[in-house]
Amino acid sequence: MQAADVMTPDVISVHPDGDVSEIATLLLTHGISAVPVVDDNNGVVGVVSEADLMRRIKSETAPSRSWWLNMLGSSNSAADYVKSHGRRAKDVMTPNPVTITEDTPLHRIARLLEKHHIKLVPVVKHGRMTGIVSRSNLLRGFSAHRIQAGGGNDREIRDAILEEIKKSAGMMVYRPNVIVSDGHVQLWGLVKNHTQKQAVKIAAENVAGVKTVENNLGLTPQGMGG
Repeated sequence: MQAADVMTPDVISVHPDGDVSEIATLLLTHGISAVPVVDDNNGVVGVVSEADLMRRIKSETAPSRSWWLNMLGSSNSAADYVKSHGRRAKDVMTPNPVTITEDTPLHRIARLLEKHHIKLVPVVKHGRMTGIVSRSNLLRGFSAHRIQAGGGNDREIRDAILEEIKKSAGMMVYRPNVIVSDGHVQLWGLVKNHTQKQAVKIAAENVAGVKTVENNLGLTPQGMGG
C-alpha cells in the first residue's frame, strides 16, 4: 500500500496570512492536531500544529525576563519571540515541513512520522498538495492490509468510490476516506444521518471489483459545521 491508497484527499488548510486565533478555532472545531499552510498555488510552505500554538500559552504565562538577560540570551531569542507572539500562520508555523509523494509506501511514512515526531504529513504531486496522511490513516491502512492476489486494481476502486460520493449531492461526507485492500473496502468520515450512511455504503457496493464494504462512517456531532 502507498500514500495514495490511504490519504485523506479533502484537506483542511490555511493561508500563510491566516489569523492564529482562527487557526486555533479550526483545530478545535474539526478535532485535528495540525493543519498545512499552503500558498496561492496550493504548495505546502509549512504546518501549524497544536505544539506551535502552545508556545503562545507558555509565553503568556511565563514571567518576563529582564532586558539585560535578553541581551545575554541566545541568538534565537528574536525567532522565539516571533513564534510566541506572531499573529499569522507564517509567523508561528513550522516551515519546510516533511512531505511525501502519492507513491510513498506506508512503512516509510510510519518511519518519517516517528523520526520527526509528527502526527501527519502532506502528500504532494507536482508541487501541489493532494492530501495528507495522518497516524489514523496509517492505522486504517495497516488494519486493512491483506495479501493481494495478482496486481489488483484497488486504486481504481478507491478513486471510483470517492468520485461517486463527491458527485452525489445526497451523500455529503465530511472528511471522507476510503481504504481498499484486495477489493475489501473500509469507509471513514462523518455524515449527517443514517440514511446518508447507508447511501454511501450502497454507492461503494455498486462499484465494480468491490467484494465487501465495512461501513465505519460516523454521524456529525450536533452543531458542527460542514
